[in-house]
Amino acid sequence: MKILSAAQTRKADAYTIQHEPISSLDLMERAASALVDWLTQRFSPEVPFAIFCGPGNNGGDGLAAARLLHNRGYNVQVFLVEEPDQTKSDDFTQNLHRLPQELPAQSIQSIEDFSELSPGTVVLDALFGSGLSRPLRGVYAQVVEKMNQLGGTIISVDVPSGLFADEALLQDSTVVQATHTVTFEQPKLSFLLPSSGAYVGEWHAVSIALHPEYLQNVASPYQLLTPAFIKSILKPRKKYAHKGTYGHALLIGGSYGKLGALILSAQAALRAGVGLLTVQVPQIGYSIVQTAVPEAMALTDLHDLHFTRFTGQPDAYDCLGIGPGLGQAEDTRLALEALFRLHLPPLVLDADALNLVAADRTLLRTLPEGSILTPHLKEFERLTGPATDDFHRLQLLQSFCQEHKCYVVLKGAHSCVGTPTGEYYFNSTGNPGMATGGSGDVLTGILTSLRAQGYSALETCLLGIYVHGLAGDLAAQEMGQASLIASDLSAFLGKAFLAVEKG
Repeated sequence: MKILSAAQTRKADAYTIQHEPISSLDLMERAASALVDWLTQRFSPEVPFAIFCGPGNNGGDGLAAARLLHNRGYNVQVFLVEEPDQTKSDDFTQNLHRLPQELPAQSIQSIEDFSELSPGTVVLDALFGSGLSRPLRGVYAQVVEKMNQLGGTIISVDVPSGLFADEALLQDSTVVQATHTVTFEQPKLSFLLPSSGAYVGEWHAVSIALHPEYLQNVASPYQLLTPAFIKSILKPRKKYAHKGTYGHALLIGGSYGKLGALILSAQAALRAGVGLLTVQVPQIGYSIVQTAVPEAMALTDLHDLHFTRFTGQPDAYDCLGIGPGLGQAEDTRLALEALFRLHLPPLVLDADALNLVAADRTLLRTLPEGSILTPHLKEFERLTGPATDDFHRLQLLQSFCQEHKCYVVLKGAHSCVGTPTGEYYFNSTGNPGMATGGSGDVLTGILTSLRAQGYSALETCLLGIYVHGLAGDLAAQEMGQASLIASDLSAFLGKAFLAVEKG
């Protein structure tokens, strides 16, 4: 799914109005109907609504929704937040005139006009949408602050008021803290980034049937993964295949006190379908790995406690995954430097491998083209330097991937895959229960496995982050988010792959 900018969204509306054709007022009615359908599926008519409308088209959406909710028997209050002599959009004005007489709109021109709401009232935020280009001030900021203080359910229409669709917020901006955001057609880029996404709550995209020709032809570097797209990547297993058909992966990692990270990665690699798996561990890990992961073969380092030398043959493997539990000893760094000088198969780097590369950036010059790096935000900052905001971090991601001809999985709530060609892909699976030690090690195993099976670097990243998050979602459905641990992700990988197959 393409993620459009605010300007592209306006053009999509205009294209639909011109080529369907449909009036702007009727397109607004379509949007309001989609919103109200979403609301009535989740709230009974006994739930009161307070709808706060701004002077533009987002407010027009709110007015149309108020009328439609009222017509369906809901208890609705309408509040017009406005400054004196405020200019209104034409579609807002027409929807204001369409309100039935028994549903008057109350004006709020100062915070003193804000009426107390009855307990349990759902607040519908229709003050400002994706076209907002400056921070909220005056009565608008005051009303938003009051809404946030109510402590009840807030549902934002299209975008939480005060949030920019594709720009960073200014410091001390006032923004609606939504419980849910019902957005039209597609999420906005700001929904998928940590700082701005925190205001969105749970977002839900409802279709308003924007013209498919525009959506098909418009160019955007930002994509959101969908089940149908991921299903198109997944390769079916062949009837006459054997273990050699699905590749031989090598995982290098583990050190004293951190062998569990490598075991988690190895278990995930096997569950992700690799034909053969070898792990290289320090000597203290040999019996542990052979017991915990009997399906894997084992190589041992010359050192008892950590990685100091690659003891395998590079051409024996289809992918090398390096990093889980690796440690950051100086002789480990030297071993990594020596390893990078070899003619290597594709690489997946995570955890301490990334930290060692960040500490000695000359290693980046020897990184094989098409390598996959999987940093979390702090690890990424060590590689590129600090970002001023989430949007700046995306620029750093693009520059890093292009300079080093690599793929970066920037891990987070919506993990983002950066590519050497400048596209960004955001994941749509996963949940906060996955914020637990070892989740990243599981992802490393999945990616190493898929790359060894012959998936391209991009396919590996996209399929890998999707099934990783989906396994977490399936595990959370069964046991809840708080109790989820990293090994649960491997346990649910089979169900995740099955769900992908079924679309």
